[in-house]
Amino acid sequence: MNTIHNVLCRSTWWRRVVGERLLPWALRGVDLGGEVLEIGPGFGATTRQLARLVPALTAVEIDPRLVGRLRQELGPGVRIVEGDGSDLPFPDGAFTGVVCFTMLHHVPSARRQDMLFAQARRVLAPGGTFAGSDSTPSWWFRFLHLGDTMVALDPATLADRLAAAGFVDIAVSAAGRSLRFRATAP
Repeated sequence: MNTIHNVLCRSTWWRRVVGERLLPWALRGVDLGGEVLEIGPGFGATTRQLARLVPALTAVEIDPRLVGRLRQELGPGVRIVEGDGSDLPFPDGAFTGVVCFTMLHHVPSARRQDMLFAQARRVLAPGGTFAGSDSTPSWWFRFLHLGDTMVALDPATLADRLAAAGFVDIAVSAAGRSLRFRATAP
């Protein structure tokens, strides 16, 4: 992440946005079950909120510096694992819910995003839910990503990509500068 992201994503303002708007909107009507995996928590704004909402939470983060920081800040109540969302280090069917929020655009290619979708499907138990959100492109979004990875999701093609990963009951919707999705493991 570039400097702008490093400042913005660990700010009190972002934590408030996540708690008051992003998660309530992204997870409205979603049952994640009792064993939830978050892919790509970054600085942990969503992780802190999720830890209050679900019985058991595991988060997988690719950046070793952020892994250490999350372990220190969140303590033993959340299991933090260093790993790549496109190659998850968990057994098949290990989770009742998998989530990711505002991080998919940081995955360096559509192919790697599709690999992440397939891994989310693999680690979900039958009937489990994959849900999340991301930003849609705008001039402001592009500015925030100067010198940074930005592979934006297209809401018009996301449902087909999730279906190709093996999901069913897929819903994708956009509002303002954000999109949300949910899908089920058959």
